[in-house]
Formats: sequence, C-alpha cells, structure tokens
Amino acid sequence: MALTIRCAEPGDAEVCGAIAYKAFKALADSHNFPADFPSVEVATGVISMLLTNPGFYGSLAEHDGNVVGSNFADQRSPIAGIGPISIDPEGQNQGAGRALMQAAVDHFTERNFPGIRLVQAAYHNRSLCLYTSIGFQTREPLSVMQGPALNIKFSGYDVRPATEVDIAACNQLCRRVHGFDRGVELREAIAGQTAMVVEHLSRITGYATDVGFFAHAVAETNQDLKALIGAAQAFRGPGFLLPTKNHDVFSWCLENKLRLVMQTTLMTIGLYNEPAGAWLPSILL
Repeated sequence: MALTIRCAEPGDAEVCGAIAYKAFKALADSHNFPADFPSVEVATGVISMLLTNPGFYGSLAEHDGNVVGSNFADQRSPIAGIGPISIDPEGQNQGAGRALMQAAVDHFTERNFPGIRLVQAAYHNRSLCLYTSIGFQTREPLSVMQGPALNIKFSGYDVRPATEVDIAACNQLCRRVHGFDRGVELREAIAGQTAMVVEHLSRITGYATDVGFFAHAVAETNQDLKALIGAAQAFRGPGFLLPTKNHDVFSWCLENKLRLVMQTTLMTIGLYNEPAGAWLPSILL
C-alpha cells in the first residue's frame, strides 16, 4: 500500500480523535497502565483544539487514502514540542510512525528551529528505540503525579492568578531557567484563567500555566514550585510531569499522598540547556 503524509485539517478531528483514543488505550492496556485519553470524546476534543490553534502543526499518514495515524507539534515557542503521535493499532508495522515523526523533525529543521522536544512513555520500548534512531537524545526521567488537590500554603510565598502585567517578568524567569521563553502559552493560559504566579519578597519567583498534563511551570527554587503545586485546585489530565531527579519535590509530593501514575522520558534534538531552576514540563514541551 502507498503511504503518504499530508497536513492535518480541522475536518480531520473526528477520525484522528478516534485513532488516538484507540491507539493510546491499546498501548496502555497492554502494559497495564491508564490511558492518556479516558474516552474517544476527550481525545477528539484535544485533537480538535490542536487543529484549530495556529500555534500547532499537524500531519496525517494515509494508506491508499485511509487515515492510519497523526502527529502534532507545538510551535508556539522557539523550541518545538512534538506530540501526541498515534497510529491505528490495525495499521501498525507499516512505517507510518517513523514517517510521521521524521516529517515533523524535517518540518522544524527546515524552519530553523534550534531545538525539538518530546515526552515518551517509559514503558513503551519501541517508541524509545524509534525516537533514538531518528536522533532524539534522552535527557530527563519524568514522573506523572496525580492525587487530590493539596491546598498547602507557605508563609512568604503568595500564589495568585497571573495577569498580562506579569508576562514580562515570567518570560524573563523562563529565559533564566531554560534559555527561552514560552510567552504565547502563558498569554493563552492567562486568557483561559488557569495561569498563576508565586511571589516571594514582593517579586515573582515562579509561574504555572496550570498544574497538569498540558501545562508547564517555571520557578527559581523548589519552594516556589511547591507553592504552585500546593495551590493548584486540581491536577488536570493524567497528572503533572515532575523531573524525577528533583528528589526534594518528588519526595514532598509522596509525603503529601500524591501517587506516581507512570514514568515518562524527556527527549530532545538540537539545542538543550540544562534547566537552571525548578520546573515542570508539559506533555508537549
């Protein structure tokens, strides 16, 4: 069968959502883990959101005109973030996954993005090997954490909703920690009323677009990061991603009865700066 790759369009949301749900569920079930998408409606909603946001790039794989998989990428910052990628379980082993991932890497390389990132499920050995063969390097183990809201406050660390006035300070903080800012994501989160900042000694020392699967956080210290996690009303999606090597925050989460859902792996191509602070990545970047 002929395999072709084309750009995804908003009208593709239903078929892509159905495949994403089926693919993620089949993979998770085979390893006895919870699926990233709890229903086909949730998967379709996420795909629809990605297809209608100009900050995302989407592509499809087709065999003889039939959609067999899709891949998406966040291009809202100077560093691109790839995912979610999904292949119909009935169309596996036809080269669609490799073709979609290579097409995404080529797309951003041609546009001179200095770096590309993705987060991979650690239990999926095949994808780890595939991404490594394409050129991705393993950078950081990430723990997906979930549980009831903590409702923990720390004296001297005040958490409040973020406003547009805070964007410049938050961007400056992100550049200090990561080497680039994620201002477009932050602005969208402020508009969606999910973003928050933590202030210590009358200045912003951390922010979060939310605390959850599709959100990120940046902070000067672990204490600032704990304040943001402690103030979150819920941990949306499967949970938030925490760098496992951050023993202080990881052990604090466990002490406060948050549970480890699964391990994931941050992988990159191109520019990668070792973070100079505390942080939570999103599943996209």
